[in-house]
Amino acid sequence: MLHEEKKEKFHQLVENKFQIYNSLFMSLPYDKMSNIGMLLPFLYEESKAGYEAGKSPEEIVEEFFSKHTELKTEEQKTELLFKIIQYIERQVVLYDSIEDAAFPELHSDRDAGTVLQLHERALQEHQLEATRKKLKDFAIKVVFTAHPTQFYPNAVQRILHDLRTAITNDSVTAIDMLLQQLGKTPFLNQQKPSPLDEALSIIFYLRYVYYDTIGELYKKLKSTFSTSNFTPDQDVIQMGFWPGGDRDGNPFVTAEITKQVARELRLSILKSYYAHLKKVRRRLSFRGVSEVLDGLSDDLYDAIFKEEAAISAGDILSKIEEAEKILIEQHNGLFYNLLEDFKDRVNIFGTHFATLDIRQDSRVHQQVIDEIIEKKSGLNLDEISVEEKLDWILNTNVSLDPNDFEGITKDTLQNVYHIKDIQKKNGQRGMNRYIISNSDHIKDVLNVFALFRFCGYREEEINMDIVPLFETMEGLDAGEQVMKQLYELPVYKKHLERRGNAQTIMLGFSDGTKDGGYLKANWEIYETKEQLTKISDRYGIKVIFFDGRGGPPARGGGKTHDFYASQGKTIANHQIELTVQGQTITSVFGNKDQAKYNFEQLLTAGIENDVFKNAKKDLSEKERTLLEELAEISYKKYSDLKAHPRFVSYLQEMSTLEYYGRTNIGSRPTKRGAGGELKFEDLRAIPFVGSWSQLKQNVPGFFGFGFAMQELKNQGRFDEVKSLYKGSDFFKTLVLNSMMSMNKSYFPLTSYMRKNEKFGEFWTILFDEYNLSKSLMLELTGFQELMEEEPLSQMSVKIREKIVLPLLSIQQYALIKIQKEEGNRDAYEKLVMRSLFGNINASRNSA
Repeated sequence: MLHEEKKEKFHQLVENKFQIYNSLFMSLPYDKMSNIGMLLPFLYEESKAGYEAGKSPEEIVEEFFSKHTELKTEEQKTELLFKIIQYIERQVVLYDSIEDAAFPELHSDRDAGTVLQLHERALQEHQLEATRKKLKDFAIKVVFTAHPTQFYPNAVQRILHDLRTAITNDSVTAIDMLLQQLGKTPFLNQQKPSPLDEALSIIFYLRYVYYDTIGELYKKLKSTFSTSNFTPDQDVIQMGFWPGGDRDGNPFVTAEITKQVARELRLSILKSYYAHLKKVRRRLSFRGVSEVLDGLSDDLYDAIFKEEAAISAGDILSKIEEAEKILIEQHNGLFYNLLEDFKDRVNIFGTHFATLDIRQDSRVHQQVIDEIIEKKSGLNLDEISVEEKLDWILNTNVSLDPNDFEGITKDTLQNVYHIKDIQKKNGQRGMNRYIISNSDHIKDVLNVFALFRFCGYREEEINMDIVPLFETMEGLDAGEQVMKQLYELPVYKKHLERRGNAQTIMLGFSDGTKDGGYLKANWEIYETKEQLTKISDRYGIKVIFFDGRGGPPARGGGKTHDFYASQGKTIANHQIELTVQGQTITSVFGNKDQAKYNFEQLLTAGIENDVFKNAKKDLSEKERTLLEELAEISYKKYSDLKAHPRFVSYLQEMSTLEYYGRTNIGSRPTKRGAGGELKFEDLRAIPFVGSWSQLKQNVPGFFGFGFAMQELKNQGRFDEVKSLYKGSDFFKTLVLNSMMSMNKSYFPLTSYMRKNEKFGEFWTILFDEYNLSKSLMLELTGFQELMEEEPLSQMSVKIREKIVLPLLSIQQYALIKIQKEEGNRDAYEKLVMRSLFGNINASRNSA
């Protein structure tokens, strides 16, 4: 579709429907809310005109009260603001549902990046065999995390799901009833969810979205690319799972919780098989076949409901193969396709559904190892070097009992002991990775290796990949040297041989961007991947990169297909593996149509990268030098901003940073470490990026980019930057993603801060860099406006920003009252927290 056609279709399917169904809100059963629908447009108009005239949020909200209400007391006014927030929250849900329902009509099966388009292109360019060959050495893995970037409670998620269906069917009666239900359904969790709650929330998607989505996508791949001697491997699409296994900074994830979540994953896939088998049995009612399948159904039932019963993927497959044999030999293979589809699902999902990863911070492991050394060796930790510690843990044979320890050491050891049991029940695919956050030294990997030895595992029994996560600038810089040392170490070399000479390495976009700024982080990760590819190839190791990416560009999100399709031959491309979380789960993979489309986008990005030759993917030496120069200049600018004496205090006092931890959104605390003064390095990437987003400043997504380009322009070298944009897909993707960050910025909201005695100068630094970056990016791309090439995303952002503008006014109004210490502080703090919900949900990829 051409841009204008897309815009018109979006206008009809999304914008117009929202206007129509939005009118149903007028009759919603809210207490004392009958006139909210009429008042809200006035607050929007006051906000829009007020910001254009340079007014502050305080002036705008007070004028709204005086012009459009007769409220006198502070209590009456705050009550109205709470009601408006509730109303807007529900408008956002309606808009989400309408946009999601329109997805299949706005996207085609033959769009760029789909399986059918990949096949057509491969056919035209005589690359079908090369594509099949790549499919043998390629997979995508989407790892679902519990990182808190989604505020919808489960009850609201279910309504959203049903509302989407009702809108697809244009059932006004059903929509009206669901909106009424929405009006009465709380949008807040009464208490923080536990890690188990978070896991169950995402398991809902596994069962009701991904079981069918991935099964159907695999069937599509088979029908498109299979030949008499080639069938795509069932491992080509995989799922990973972090809730209940990710204990980094989350004291609520314990060894017992990990066991519980592993059990829930196993039971959920068995329930999915049981339900699927029921449908298969309705057709395969033939003598011999039905008896085998009835027996399998009984076995699945027992494994679900009887604690002592167990079933493995091998057990299920052997029964299917038994039925298969009878079906072919005695019944002409009638309905064989149904049995084949079921068998494929078992091969894909095993008894694990999704691979549960363990993750912990390297500093916690060091604390655990130090306690073990101190207790078991008698050595004085103050007197021994890192090398002596490594020598001790690798050459000492001790068998530890977790009950001899307390706290984190006891729990860490218990967790390692449990892995063997989880692998026995869920299969080795159920748990096979231990990820180490904040890795920057060989000891970080070897400490984990030693923990297995101390828990009674013989070295050949350690059926786990040990995965370093390089996420800070120091970690990324150290990555190559760390892996070289590991590859050369005999004990680790043997471990890798047992693991098929494959090494997974994780790279953190979120913390990388927080630490180094947008351009520097992306370039540093690109270069680090190149170095790690080179060193791994030298030692005969197949390296798999796992990207810790968030929703927005500032955390590695944005145009994911374009990002992966732009990586050249210098980066290993055996697997695309990335984290998705919160809003990204619901907005990108939240229903079957979206999930299938976006899984396809990832799959084809990796295959295109290897199969189709494109000079724009491979950077020339000149382009590399220029990118390096731009990255270094932007890093210096961003580092100066971080070093500004007002940087942390600005976020603490002028943004919503302090309020993230008080919301009942996720089980994990918002910063590492407890108590004490807030330090930049302790800040979690999600509240950090999210706070800039709430301010509508989105600093981590662009800061330093414009300054770097201006420096080259001052030297008369802007044509070089233009050539880089035209010649490099990678650089172009970074520019377009940064534009998305800027398009979601709105500095008039906070322009009142320029008069602030303490923070005025700091605000001006941010505003100037925004203007500079925007101006130079428009000049660079030749666009008249941001995101010009992406009409659907551009229109979506525009409508969402319009919906939440009154919400932003309320949030800033409340923050100003708190700063001035005026009125009921408790009420204003609650207003700030409540407004977080709608703002984040509306932005979809804001944190």
